[in-house]
Amino acid sequence: MSRAGGMRPPRNQERSPEERLPTATEPSGQWSVVKRVLMAGLLFSVLLGFSVLLVYIFRSCGPRPCTTPVCWDLLARYLASGNTSVAPCTDFFSFACGQAKGTDHSFQALAEENKSRLRRILEAPGSWHLGSGEEKAFQFYRSCMDTDAIEAVGAAPLRQVIEELGGWRISGNWTSLDFNRTLRLLMSQYGYFPFFRAYLQPRPTPPYSPVIQIDPPEFDVPLKQEQEQKIYAQIVREYVTYLNQLGTLLGGEPNKVQEHAYLSISITSQLFQFLRPLEQRRAQGKLFHMVTIDQLQEMAPAIDWLSCLQATFTPMPLSPSQLLLVHDLEYLKNMSQLVEEQLSYHRDFLQSHMILGLVRTLSPALDSKFQEARRSLIQKLGELTERPPMAMELFTAIKNALISRLRRVPWMDEKTRQEAQNRVTQLQVKMGAPEWALEPSQARQEYNDIQLGPSYLQSFLSCFRSLQARTVQSFLQSFPYHRWKVSPWGVSAYYSIPDHVVVFPAGLLQPPFFHPGYPRAVNFGAAGSIMAHELLHIFYQLLLPGGCPACDTRALQGALLCMKHHYETIPLPNGTSFNGSRTFLENAADIGGLAIALQAYSKRLLWHHGETTLPNLDLSPQQLFFRSYAQVMCREPGTQEPQDSHSPPTLRVHGPLSNTPAFGRHFHCPHGTLLNPSSHCQLW
Repeated sequence: MSRAGGMRPPRNQERSPEERLPTATEPSGQWSVVKRVLMAGLLFSVLLGFSVLLVYIFRSCGPRPCTTPVCWDLLARYLASGNTSVAPCTDFFSFACGQAKGTDHSFQALAEENKSRLRRILEAPGSWHLGSGEEKAFQFYRSCMDTDAIEAVGAAPLRQVIEELGGWRISGNWTSLDFNRTLRLLMSQYGYFPFFRAYLQPRPTPPYSPVIQIDPPEFDVPLKQEQEQKIYAQIVREYVTYLNQLGTLLGGEPNKVQEHAYLSISITSQLFQFLRPLEQRRAQGKLFHMVTIDQLQEMAPAIDWLSCLQATFTPMPLSPSQLLLVHDLEYLKNMSQLVEEQLSYHRDFLQSHMILGLVRTLSPALDSKFQEARRSLIQKLGELTERPPMAMELFTAIKNALISRLRRVPWMDEKTRQEAQNRVTQLQVKMGAPEWALEPSQARQEYNDIQLGPSYLQSFLSCFRSLQARTVQSFLQSFPYHRWKVSPWGVSAYYSIPDHVVVFPAGLLQPPFFHPGYPRAVNFGAAGSIMAHELLHIFYQLLLPGGCPACDTRALQGALLCMKHHYETIPLPNGTSFNGSRTFLENAADIGGLAIALQAYSKRLLWHHGETTLPNLDLSPQQLFFRSYAQVMCREPGTQEPQDSHSPPTLRVHGPLSNTPAFGRHFHCPHGTLLNPSSHCQLW
């Protein structure tokens, strides 16, 4: 019946297919469900596609693995030295360097690689202009490598040198020459300083003008102030054995040689006892004295200071009123008294002490018997004492980060802050090699005075005398450029106070510290932290007592005391010693250098996309930054020289990292662990 009649068909009455289709005026509930399902499916598809797109975009913008050959080589280095089974938050040094034991530390390994590169260059065939610097370098190398010629002449060139010095009682005729004449020849002609060391260096305080400085000598025997008696006795035995070998090789009678060797050791030991530790001199405010040659002659009369220094620093004109910078005046007084006693009773033993020391110095230019004796000594003493253009862009980023960071140093007053920023801005930077080395004409002139032959020892001495003359000349006349103190293949950067220049030799800017193809994290973490460390040398004076009168002294001393306590809480491996008063300046540069390099790297990440990381290492770019910083410090924990001004390698890693909150954040270190402590120090 029609709807008008108000009657509806029975529920069980079937409709035709057409009747079952919904009309515009009669929507069906079932169709609405279908539409909702379709819409939901469509929306889900859109969201899924959008999510896939986002994942693709993020993965494309995130770090990609660097798969170039240099990155694979670097990965191999990291895997070989690291121990990933160690938790990075408790011992990052072992995490990065745990497998590096028994190998050379990173700088030494890089130095050896640079020497290998030099050797390949020197052994490559080539033709050079006769008399050029390059030709002399190749000729000198061939002379050094001509072992047959060196072996054939044996000790003859050395005996000739000894005769010029008046001879030697235990190996032949001895003419008792004037002591100071012999000393003068040793210093000026052979570069050997048996009782003290004299060298030209800028003053450590303004106006930084060059001055002759007098230091205690460099002792060949690795003595220490508090050395165990048993170890000391073993060292003495090994050293006497070595001196006996030298005397025997020069034709001496064994019993007489041994007597002279023991007395030489006795002289060395007494000289060593005269030393005053640097910490003691610093505490007394007597790091150095300025005295005239005349005054020093009165205080240490055994040495003819004017004649010895004049011969050494020719053509520099000297007079009795010439000022000298003396680092340990008490040592020189006691040394002079010892020399006078020896001249009165044992003049021949004093001569032996000087001759034996000279032979040690010249042993690299002698035949294999002398060299083997030297190598054996070094090995045995080592066993005893081990117990107990992209680079410039990187530097610019580091320098800018330092300038920015200086704005937030809490202990600096505004004037000091502005002066500090200006000093960084005005700083000169030298990278690669000195200017003269890159100019053939200048390089040729640099080596004009070198006369090679006929023996390798004579060539060796000619090179030494030429270098000594150039060093003196560099202080007598002004140069339009800074005179480098390191070789281009060296691995030591340095800051020159008088020239206000920082130098990074090409040898340092090599794998594994730097390579244009490395991920930026590696270059900033390794080479960048080294650059920042050297830049902070500019401000060492500010950290010393009275170095910044206008600064907030209380805040500065609080920051330094915080750093001191921070380092004292870090555990050290067994047998490792630490002297915080000697290393605090380098500790400050380590902490500041890492912070500056991290700031520069973080800024670079904000403005430059396309960062890469090392494959298969499972480290984020930030983690790789810290890993690369630690890699620079990798070496055996106990392999440190007693007078090293740096902390042991574990402290150089854990000290700065534990003072960097970002390290704990990126390695997800629990609060309160060694490398994520509850408090941090802010110095820079």
